[in-house]
Amino acid sequence: MLPTSPPSTCHQRPISFNSAKASTLDPNWQATKTGIRERNAAMFNNELMADIYFIVGPSPGAQSQRIPAHRYVLATGSSVFNAMFFGGLAEVDEQIQVPDVEPSAFLALLKYLYCDEISLEADTVLATLYAAKKYIVPHLARACVSFLETSLTARNACLLLSQSRLFDEAELMSRCWEVIDAQAQLALDSDGFSDIDLDTLKQILQRETLNCKESVIFQAAVQWAAAECKRRQLQVDSTNCRYVLGDALFLIRLPTMALEDFANDAAQSGILTLQETADVFLYFTARNKPSLLYSSKLRTGLKQQKCHRFQSSAYRSNQWRYRGRCDSIQFCVDQRIFIVGFGLYGSSNGAADYSVRIELKRLGRILAENDTKFFSDGSSNTFHVYFEQPIQVEPDTYYTASAILDGAELSYFGQEGLSEVNVGKVTFQFQCSSESTNGTGVQGGQIPELIFYGSNPAQQAISSEKI
Repeated sequence: MLPTSPPSTCHQRPISFNSAKASTLDPNWQATKTGIRERNAAMFNNELMADIYFIVGPSPGAQSQRIPAHRYVLATGSSVFNAMFFGGLAEVDEQIQVPDVEPSAFLALLKYLYCDEISLEADTVLATLYAAKKYIVPHLARACVSFLETSLTARNACLLLSQSRLFDEAELMSRCWEVIDAQAQLALDSDGFSDIDLDTLKQILQRETLNCKESVIFQAAVQWAAAECKRRQLQVDSTNCRYVLGDALFLIRLPTMALEDFANDAAQSGILTLQETADVFLYFTARNKPSLLYSSKLRTGLKQQKCHRFQSSAYRSNQWRYRGRCDSIQFCVDQRIFIVGFGLYGSSNGAADYSVRIELKRLGRILAENDTKFFSDGSSNTFHVYFEQPIQVEPDTYYTASAILDGAELSYFGQEGLSEVNVGKVTFQFQCSSESTNGTGVQGGQIPELIFYGSNPAQQAISSEKI
């Protein structure tokens, strides 16, 4: 399904291809080309033998560009162009206006049709996807989607979700939801969140598996409303913010906020009526709770999963000791996951407190770190420590998990380690790390567990609540 209007993108750089034109200035240029593909490529963006011209971009204006083309080449690559030039209602004009496609995206489309080459850049890929959808060039469209999937982060997930819904790209939507669910606070705090459309906002606000505090969701909705007021040229105030939110406001689960968060944020925002504010306060404190238009059902969030890499644990009086040394292990996975934290062993000599610094690195660069504490009860259980935010981990790339513990020296340690572990649909592979200076490796040592969020279809279902 083609969207009714193209996506807005960042600043576009016009693509210049003068080499093709220069190569055909020689009257015997055909003799210098070794094959049909090379000869065809010479015609790309070239006025030589051109029988159709496109005025691409908003017109009139400096942003439009006149692009030459050849009907036969376009018709062999796109059913839309074939119908346009050789169908029952074929175009007879030699110049066609294309105001809804950006010139750089149209040239990327033509480069694929002429040269069988795909040239994608981060600031033009959405516009190119629009052009590929408009002219039904599915291979180019799939390449655009793949490019977007590999560049997907919490910072652009909400905006890409909005565009993937517009383009009806189910696989890209699923990938966006995985990131938004797992890294909800980062996604909702991103600049791109304020640029999404109202329907996408509602989909996010009713999401059962958002993994963040309800106060974060409220703040994000208010920021979106302020941006929407500006788009509609309305004064940014609480009355207009409530107006543009409409019934989306009732998808925020105010009664599930912490009382302190509600009192310091939502209650003082001016978005709620005095009656709504009083009713929510009564819901928090009164025995007989008032009826509310806001759901009081806690979001389920995401279920933590654990990869345990040892088959047993042990302790000895002369082993495992901590003296400020680093325990590290390298791992990779076969699909995108989000690392939440680690499970660690604690004291083998009675209850003890530990301070620990945990890190996650990729190619030597620190992706996340946290200084935290945990209490060990003296058992061989694992004790969980967490990063401040989940960290996106891409497939088929090795990451380094590290921990430096300070506390009771003698500790439990893992043994009979596994080099490969399957957890649901995710396969982990482990290898020793050169950063490990305290003995941890694949076969034994510390960091027995990686705690993560992974793809789980049962958890990805959108809330059944009605808008």
